[in-house]
Order: sequence, then C-alpha cells, then structure tokens
Amino acid sequence: MDNRRKKKLTFFTIGLIFLLSGVEYAVILPTIWMYLQTLDAAPYFLGLALSAFSLTGLLSGPLFGHWSDRTRITKKIILFANFFELIGNFMYFMGYSKWLLLSSRLVAGIGTGAGSSIFGFLTRSTAPEDRATAFASVMACRQAGLLIGPAFNIFLRLCDFNLGPFVVNKYTAPGLFMCMLWILIQLAVIFMYWDLPPLEKGKAKHSPTGQSMEDERRLVEEDNDEERPLMGSQEVEGSYGSVVVSKPPRLDASTASNTTLNHISAPPSPGLPESHESSSPFKNFSISREFLREEVVVLLAAQFITLFNQTALETMVTPMTQKYFGYGELENSVMYCLCGVEVIAGFLFVRWLSQRVAERVVLAIGLTICNISGVWCLIFLANPLGGFPWQLTEFVIGVFLQVLGLPFVAVAQVSLFSKVTAEKTQGFSQGVRRSVGGLATILGPLWAGGLTENMYIMMGVMMALLALLTMMLAFSYERLVAPAAVEQVDESVNCG
Repeated sequence: MDNRRKKKLTFFTIGLIFLLSGVEYAVILPTIWMYLQTLDAAPYFLGLALSAFSLTGLLSGPLFGHWSDRTRITKKIILFANFFELIGNFMYFMGYSKWLLLSSRLVAGIGTGAGSSIFGFLTRSTAPEDRATAFASVMACRQAGLLIGPAFNIFLRLCDFNLGPFVVNKYTAPGLFMCMLWILIQLAVIFMYWDLPPLEKGKAKHSPTGQSMEDERRLVEEDNDEERPLMGSQEVEGSYGSVVVSKPPRLDASTASNTTLNHISAPPSPGLPESHESSSPFKNFSISREFLREEVVVLLAAQFITLFNQTALETMVTPMTQKYFGYGELENSVMYCLCGVEVIAGFLFVRWLSQRVAERVVLAIGLTICNISGVWCLIFLANPLGGFPWQLTEFVIGVFLQVLGLPFVAVAQVSLFSKVTAEKTQGFSQGVRRSVGGLATILGPLWAGGLTENMYIMMGVMMALLALLTMMLAFSYERLVAPAAVEQVDESVNCG
C-alpha cells in the first residue's frame, strides 16, 4: 500500500476516534442524571460523575503525550488507551450502584489521554499554515459525534430486556452500546492506522520544486547520515522558534529548503536507534521556559476558562430543563442534537475563516461571542422571566450564543498553542494543554452542581472569568503569532 493511501486511512481513523468520543458524550450526558436518580444518588453526584471522567483524562494526557514524544509511536498508545474506554463503558452498563457508575467514568476517562498523542502526531504531520484547518476538521468529527449521539439515544431508550444477569434499559444501554463501538474502533486502529514518519510530509511538499527523490537521497548520503534528519542534534539546542544551521558552507538554496522542511517535521522516524528516540526530544527541555511565557499562559487560560464555563452550563442545563420545561431524556437528546448541528456548522465556518485570517483574529471573534453569551445568561437564565414561551425563548438564545462561540475559541487556541510550543515535544505539550482543559471540566461541573439554587453567583463568577480572559487577550494580542522559523533560515541564506 502506498504512503498516500496509508496517510488517508490513518487520518480517517483519527476522525473515527474523535467521532466516537463525541458519540459517547452525547449518548451518556442526556441520561446520566436520571440514571443516578434510579441509584438513589444525591444531586451533587452528577457533578462528581461528570468530573471523574475529566480527572483521569487530566492525569493520563501528559503521560501518554510524553510516551509518544519519546517513541514517536502512537498506534500502540491508542490501542492501550481505548482498552480503558472499553472497560469503563462496560462498568457503566453494569450499573449496580452509584459508586460503580462513578468508577466507570474514572476508568473510561483514562482513555481520553490518547488525544494528546494524536494532537502531537497531527502537529508533526501538517505544515503550520494548514494546522488550523486540520484541527478544525478533527474537532468537527467530534462535534459530528455529538450530533449523531442523541439520534442513537432515541433508539436506545426503547431497550428493555435482560442480558444474562444484566438489565438492559434506557439508562444502561448507552454503556453497552459504547462498549461495542470501542471494540470496532480497536479493529479500525489495528488495520487502518500507521505511524507514518514525519519526514513523509517534508518530502511530499518538496517534490513540486523539481528535485527528485534520488537527488534528495544523494544530498543526505553526502552527509554520511542516511537515516537521520538534516537538522540532526542541533535542533535540540535551539528554542521553540529558532533554527540553528550547522554547516554554513553547504547552505545553498536547496539545502536551506530541506532544512526548513525538516524543522517542521523534525522528530526522528520510528526507524532510528532507541537512544535517539529516548533522549533527544526532552534534552535541555525546561517546563518553566516552555510554558511560563506570556503567549502560552494566555492560550492555556483560554482553554481553561472556556471549558470551565461550557461544562458548568452543560451541568446546569439538564436540571434546568427538567425544572422549567419538564424535559426528559428524549427532549434533552433532541436539544443536544440541534446544538450539534450548530457546532458542526460553526467548525466548518471556522475552517473556512482560518484560511483567510490569523488565528488570533478568530480567537478574538470567539471570545466576543462568549462575552455576549455570558451577559445574556447572567441576565435571563439566572432567573428566567415571564411565562413558558418567554422562558423557552430566553433559554434557546442563551444556549445558541454559548454554542456559537465554542468553535472559534477551540480551533484558534489549539492551533496557536501548537505553533508557540516546541514541535519536538508536542505530545507532552498537548497533554499539558488537555490537562488544563481537564481541570476545567472537573471544576466546572462541581461549581455548577453545588450552585444550582444560586444561579447569580454561579454565572457571575463565569462572567468575571471571561472578562479576565478578554483583558489578557487584549494585552497579549501582539504576541499571539507563530515564531518566524522560515524567515530566519531565509535570512541566513541571504547573508551567505
């Protein structure tokens, strides 16, 4: 099978993984509140169950990312992580007690850590100018899962039979359904996923210049290092935005082009000796130097605050619709389905917009929408006014605005984050980013679950966080750009 087909199948499998993660969220979220009620769980248990999933994902993300950075292997990591998803969903299906249900979400959450390895793989496999588009496509797959999930739930709610000692009903069926889907995903990863070498992209992008593969091979052989990227060990010495040229006399135009391309896809291929795989990515790596920079702190704050607000509102929505509108699992599933349509449309628009404007502009647009949504929710959802039609209208507008801003912020911050952090340690960096998001998805439900009777306090703090993020973005706007690595190489060529 040729490499182009392998790459298409690999990206297709990644899309399936994110699609299924969205399906799982959309299948379980509309029914977990009623499921807990059947197990005599207190209201705060809803926040615990939703936070448990994020807690283990927070811990496993950097570990899986670090693993992939050292080995440049993601297939085994995905298979290992998906095993936890499979077991966790089967425990959810068993559902003997509220504690077993809570444990099931803890186990399943470990599997989400594989996302760090996948984002690191995508960073190494895409050019910086195409990264926002690639990330938008992957995130759209998850949102498609959020759209499809409620449709499955409409049929799963009709289940009412026994499977050996287990009862299959509208509350336990989502766990069994997801368990079977994760088995199918395991098979897809085994047969349709390849750990493609990062240099594959560099060669593909270089071919239009007219240099043949034989010419490129000859240049590498002249350096007596057939297997190693041209950037070699000096890439470790440079910072995230610098390129160090080790052999100025050979820096003609074609070599400079190769050097630039290899900087974009610098991590060693899986065929390199173990010593290079295990030591080079994190040599001279400093957590404080990497993450305690103004632009990185702003992007991590954007990740935390937007996810905190999103999960807090999601936790509040189900009890609110039950209290004011009498919604059950069917109505909630339809509502999440409609939100999924809006989010997918938003990601498609952001995918188009990111090709025409800078990511920081997209981020500013999304944050503006989030601020409008926060003000609306604080005024109208904290204490809905009027009769049923007015309350429903206020609720629909608030949810619409909240969902509308998500794609802008999500795509912009993850794309910018991949550009302002070191590429050779992207798995670990994406794990840190996802852990910050995981912390937000833990605290968000806990915050909302404990303040369902004090909506002004809950939403007031959310609005204050948005105002803080807006000020941070305004002061750091000029720094939210990708390092100009290519321009530095061009200047070296001109000086030579």
